[in-house]
Amino acid sequence: MRFPRSRSDIEHLVPGGRDGRRMLWVSFTDKAGSGLWYGTSALYYTFVAGLAPHEIGLLLGVAGAVGVAGTPVAGRVADRVPLTRLLPAVHALRAAAAVGILFTGTLWLLLPIAALGSLGDRSASVLTKLYAARVAGPDRVRYQALQRTVVNIGFGIGGLAAAVALAVGTGTAYRTMLVGDALSFAGAALLVLRCAEPPSPVRVVATAATAGGEPPLSKAPATGPWRDRGYLAYTATEALLFLDDTVLNVGLPLWIATATAAPHSLVALLFVLNNVLVVLFQVRLSRLGDEPRRAAASLPLLGLAFLVAGGAMAVSAVDSAGIAVVALVVAATAFTAAEIVHAAISWELSLALAPGRSQGAYLGVHGLAQSAQRSAGPVLLTSAVMAAGPLGWLGLGGALAAVSVGQRTLVRRRLDRLDALERPGAAAPQAPAVPSGTVTVSGVDYGE
Repeated sequence: MRFPRSRSDIEHLVPGGRDGRRMLWVSFTDKAGSGLWYGTSALYYTFVAGLAPHEIGLLLGVAGAVGVAGTPVAGRVADRVPLTRLLPAVHALRAAAAVGILFTGTLWLLLPIAALGSLGDRSASVLTKLYAARVAGPDRVRYQALQRTVVNIGFGIGGLAAAVALAVGTGTAYRTMLVGDALSFAGAALLVLRCAEPPSPVRVVATAATAGGEPPLSKAPATGPWRDRGYLAYTATEALLFLDDTVLNVGLPLWIATATAAPHSLVALLFVLNNVLVVLFQVRLSRLGDEPRRAAASLPLLGLAFLVAGGAMAVSAVDSAGIAVVALVVAATAFTAAEIVHAAISWELSLALAPGRSQGAYLGVHGLAQSAQRSAGPVLLTSAVMAAGPLGWLGLGGALAAVSVGQRTLVRRRLDRLDALERPGAAAPQAPAVPSGTVTVSGVDYGE
């Protein structure tokens, strides 16, 4: 990666102009604050709020379950409300929730406050991605790669500050991290307010229709992603391919601590390795997803990364600290490679497979994939994969590789249908008649 040396270099590097650069600062500010809180939240609830472990589990579980609704709701609202008004409101909700947690020490009061904060977190995630897609236009994949790099830098800085708080270990130190989290959301909201509203496919269609230049597809009845079985099937495969996140954050640390001869301190080093690799290679490898067909063709590479990672995790169970450390480094590197490749592919396909008129609603449904794996992933890893030992990791690697190949077939079929509709002389879709067994999205028959 060539680092920019001047302002003109930065302007050339970041798609979306001034607003694209400002949104990167929004992401950095947001995630730096989140890094402060994620690193200290469990201990805050224990030593400051005085909750028992089972109460903390209930709190986080309820908050996570409520947060799942954030992505589809925010995505649908974003097709009707300007992002530069909706996103600051969501950040304000997150800041209010953080302040509420600061002044609350009772579980039954913390439950609704944490749930609102989680709802805001998931909503902010999908709205930020949607803004990036709109402001960067055809360069959205490169922009997403830059954004992921900035996010990892922000998390890393916040995590370092959280480590200081953990070392101090006082209630004041934990409260300071929570205040910093709230301030980061307030700062993000103010930065978004300075951004211009990017072009929206929904408003472009509406404007063209008003001016008498209505595109052919705009006359067709718009349907939502919940009736599009092809997109729902794609989202279901995404929920599985996002498992690298749970493996890196939950499975890998638990496996090191309970099933290998590697020192427990390796966990922190592997987290650092993950962050460094993402910062170094996310932008470079973004070209794997810079076009829908190329993104689909890159899916076997994702499957290969999962196969290597699963095999390395299985090898790490041998009774040798040296071999275990080497195998775990290979596994962490392979899972990180899967994370980087999948980020580029997923970002492009989640938008390319959705109709422009309902982009927000579709992206919101796609966001459910990540939310679902965060809820079900830890249970799957601990009760099935890790319980089966090395064979469980081999099975996981093989299964995810198969899902990658299956998703390529699913995506290619959908892209073929889209290409057929765009060919000269192709008949425009007619409404309202819809043959049984097909799915229409904004009047376009995508099939199942």
